[in-house]
Amino acid sequence: MTSPDLPAHISASLAARLHGVSRSDAAQRSDTISKTYRAGGGSTTIRTESDALAYALARMPATYAAVIASLNALQEIRPDFAPTSLLDCGAGPGTATWACAEAFETLESFALLDANPALRSLAIELARENDRTITYTLGDAPTKIIDAPSADLVIASYVINELADTAREKLVAAMWSKTNDTLVIVEPGTPAGYARILDARTQLIRAGAHVIAPCPHDETCPLLKPDWCHFSQRLQRSRVHKQLKSAELPYEDEKFIYLAVSRTPIAPRPSRVLAQPITTKIAITAKLCTTNGIIAAVAPKRDKALYSKFRKLDWGDAVFEHPSSE
Repeated sequence: MTSPDLPAHISASLAARLHGVSRSDAAQRSDTISKTYRAGGGSTTIRTESDALAYALARMPATYAAVIASLNALQEIRPDFAPTSLLDCGAGPGTATWACAEAFETLESFALLDANPALRSLAIELARENDRTITYTLGDAPTKIIDAPSADLVIASYVINELADTAREKLVAAMWSKTNDTLVIVEPGTPAGYARILDARTQLIRAGAHVIAPCPHDETCPLLKPDWCHFSQRLQRSRVHKQLKSAELPYEDEKFIYLAVSRTPIAPRPSRVLAQPITTKIAITAKLCTTNGIIAAVAPKRDKALYSKFRKLDWGDAVFEHPSSE
């Protein structure tokens, strides 16, 4: 499994850019950008080199961690997947590209799309400083993707939330048309993010895609409101990260939801742990999404072997074998 922590060489490149920059100014820029994102404003407030740096320092680690967690889940089910080409839609500073490069050593070509000039400039600088050759097209992803090359792996991380319904459907369809093998979409782990993933999932299945993860099936999601599917990835905060976010804890838990689909069906697909398992004195209970719907799988303490397996389970894990529900 690939580490969720941003590679040291990328962290070092970003930190080097802080020399001579006011930390309080960077923190203020970061806070403004974060508030705009939470309000659904996207990258509209990122206009300068300083804005791009503040965004990358504050958000790149968590976004990277969420993408890595999604790719780790994909690799667990598709250990033979060895893509050689990547298309990163709405690439920003190249976060998902770096994650894919770390997860798949077989990748040889990297095509990126984004409409933000400041984020594109930062991505190109990071690539040059770290000996990574990329092709980065500036422009609106739903439009520019028409001329983009097809790729074995296509990814869109924290992107479709910035688009209106029509543009989002257009981009999802275009990404699938450019996908030789696998498409991965990562979104914030909120009810709205889950709803967007569900819409994309439905659209892609109708277009002939097969779900790889996190779902163990291609059927309608069995969760009922107000419940929603999402996961959490813990990452370590650097000193700079803590300063910019005015945080005291040495770690951050990024909530996210993802979807990985392929042109080739995968069987069998494992069940998925949908929440942190509950441990009591007599048993461990795990909420699982299975081919038969949502179940509460129980490992009684008296069953030492099963109990030991369940003690290792974490939220988001794949489960290839499990007992019956209560």
